[in-house]
Amino acid sequence: MRLFQVSIQTIRLDRLELGIPELRERMKLMAEQSYDQVRSLPLHEVIGDVIDLQLDKSGISMFEIREEHVFSRTKIARGHHIFSQANSLAVALINDQIALTAAADIRFVRPVKLGEKCVAKAYVRSISKGKAKVEVFTYIGEEMVFQGNFIIYHSTRDRSEGGEPDADSD
Repeated sequence: MRLFQVSIQTIRLDRLELGIPELRERMKLMAEQSYDQVRSLPLHEVIGDVIDLQLDKSGISMFEIREEHVFSRTKIARGHHIFSQANSLAVALINDQIALTAAADIRFVRPVKLGEKCVAKAYVRSISKGKAKVEVFTYIGEEMVFQGNFIIYHSTRDRSEGGEPDADSD
């Protein structure tokens, strides 16, 4: 934009004319083609847009705070939306047909406001028979706004090819 000295509207119109989708759509399309398929729940039940997913390892999702997610008076996001993004990403990481949250230790670092984009990054810390430990950090830009440690119950039958994943056991 600055390089070519044009307005954002000019760029949007040019992209529209050339058939180039907006960033969010491009990221979603790229993610759909490049990550593992969620097994533990339907993808539409994950809160936020899954950007990257490596089953039993890590994942990233993005969630924009809209009017329906905030308190009308303060325009601050209701905590359950932030929690739901992290929790559903933690469950989605588990490579099993059945995965449920058994426990969660969470911490809200600061309020999230209308229009902010939450990027949740989840990491499987360990997997053993019947449970997995998943840590999730949610950021707005470089600032962490939420942190959660989840224990995810999973069935030990019907694991992916090759049996148990390559992760530390408890």
